[in-house]
Amino acid sequence: MKSNMDQEQRIKLAHRAALISGIFCGVVALLLILNFWHMKQHEPLESKTIEALVERLSNEPGNEELKEEIRSFDLLARKAYFTSRWQVKTGTWLLLIGGIILAVSLKIYIDLRARIEEPDKVSEELLRARANAQYWLMMAGGLILGFSLVAAYLTNDYLKEYQEMGVTEVTGQDKSDVEVIEVFPTTASEASVQGAENDSTGTEQIAGTGEAVNSETNNEGQVAQNQPAAAQVRFNREDFKKNHATFRGYMGQGISYHKNIPEAWNGSTGENIKWKVASSKPGYSSPVIWGDKLFISGGDAKSRLVSCYNRHNGQLLWETEVTGIPGSPAVPPRVTDDTGLAAPTMSTDGNRVYAIFATGNVVAFDMNGNQVWGRNLGVPKNHYGHSSSLMVWGNKVLVQYDTSTSGRMLALNTATGETIWDVERPVHVSWASPVLVEVEGKIQVVTTADPYVSGHDLETGAELWKVEAMMGEVGASVAYGSGLVFATNEYARLVAVEPKAGTEFTWENDEYLAEASSPVAYNGLLYTATSYGVLVCYDALTGEKKFEKEFNNGFYSSPIIADGKLYIIDMDGVCHILLADASGTVIAEPELGEGGYAVPAMADGLIYIRGEENLYCIGK
Repeated sequence: MKSNMDQEQRIKLAHRAALISGIFCGVVALLLILNFWHMKQHEPLESKTIEALVERLSNEPGNEELKEEIRSFDLLARKAYFTSRWQVKTGTWLLLIGGIILAVSLKIYIDLRARIEEPDKVSEELLRARANAQYWLMMAGGLILGFSLVAAYLTNDYLKEYQEMGVTEVTGQDKSDVEVIEVFPTTASEASVQGAENDSTGTEQIAGTGEAVNSETNNEGQVAQNQPAAAQVRFNREDFKKNHATFRGYMGQGISYHKNIPEAWNGSTGENIKWKVASSKPGYSSPVIWGDKLFISGGDAKSRLVSCYNRHNGQLLWETEVTGIPGSPAVPPRVTDDTGLAAPTMSTDGNRVYAIFATGNVVAFDMNGNQVWGRNLGVPKNHYGHSSSLMVWGNKVLVQYDTSTSGRMLALNTATGETIWDVERPVHVSWASPVLVEVEGKIQVVTTADPYVSGHDLETGAELWKVEAMMGEVGASVAYGSGLVFATNEYARLVAVEPKAGTEFTWENDEYLAEASSPVAYNGLLYTATSYGVLVCYDALTGEKKFEKEFNNGFYSSPIIADGKLYIIDMDGVCHILLADASGTVIAEPELGEGGYAVPAMADGLIYIRGEENLYCIGK
């Protein structure tokens, strides 16, 4: 009797499991089908509203409120797209799991029912009816499951379609001469490399940079101009601290070592504006500095170029168009207005200045504007446009080249452009930039992409560690401090990890997540800013929130620390200056008078800011 009761209980349990899992599968299947139908009816990245607003903007190019409205709608469209993709992926897995549970519970239920009934009481007609019912039940369930999985599989990747519509790659383009435009004569003192001191502190001998370079095209499609044999280069990291040579300064970590940085200016009235010049071409790249020279890149559909200014008076020393690189696309790839063709920040080592563009062209100029080498890495498949900035260290130019088709990172020889190492990575497209960190006396190249935050050996490119942490559109680069790497991204999380093999999260948070602005770590604190205008400070070791401050506009520019203060520019061009501590004290909020997206560059007593239209030098 007890055995029969146990049997009945097992039958009821199996029946309930089958019923619940069947209803669950039905609901998930219905949602997947509805999602498939909705995405077919309304392509998320082809919003009629955005098209209408862009049409209005063509007639009202100076309408800042309209530009902000377009950005807001674009952000909503991207959020809707990634939410939908996440629903499809999650729903498919849930449907598979639910289907397995349904099949197992039905099997158990049928077997138990067969055992409990007496054979003589089961007629042949009843058995036939049961078989038919089971057959049609399985057929209906299988059809729903199959149709839902097909709908999930056929759901379009609109980002891929969007990117492919405007990209044309043409190889074998003829070389042409590089045009150098000298607006002001360059003196011998200006042409010399500044800050290359011969002291012993932080100085390393770099091999492979003193070779004579022949004028020829190698098998990697690289162009080298005739250059005399150079003396062996001595690499001094202290020179990199004295200058502002890369995106976010020394090692890309967002820390400046300069003092007496201004706290008050007004771009509209001219208060504390030492000089102001209009940019020759549009671009979101930030300025870099070496010695007396300041560099920016710019570009549009007609041409891409690098400009060099005397940083003390704003004189344009030279401006060189990037031409003659085999493999360059005849037509630039399709990019969005908020990325453009010149979003990556250049890098310099005092010997040459290096630039990369959304066409896939990487190029090196000497300090006088002569093109030394150039090569095309292949047009990056990137639906907004390539924006990962270059990093230079020793004899290597580091390129993070994660696209929608493959993950890749390269180290190129600074003197020749030849590949030193080239590693494939199991990641998706990323707009973040490489950051250097020193761990136990060795330099690591740390990057973030979907889904991994990872560290690579500088000398070989070998992967040292990685942790799965990100998803979606990764735009913010990592921060480093207190022995931890910090990575964040909208729709993912903010994480802290130790840069070592087998690492796990030290802490994580998902309250305030950055879209494009990179975090910065300083004196045991971590600062991060969002595109909706919130600046947050955390304890770097524990993740405890110290303060959050909300401002009137969002942040695409990244915070940078200088002279014990935090500087961050919002999209309206207002620079919010705070004490770099846990108090959240705002010192000043000077205005540029135009939109701001680039990261400021610092020099003693001066700050350089690139606005939407102009380049500014600020100081007394």
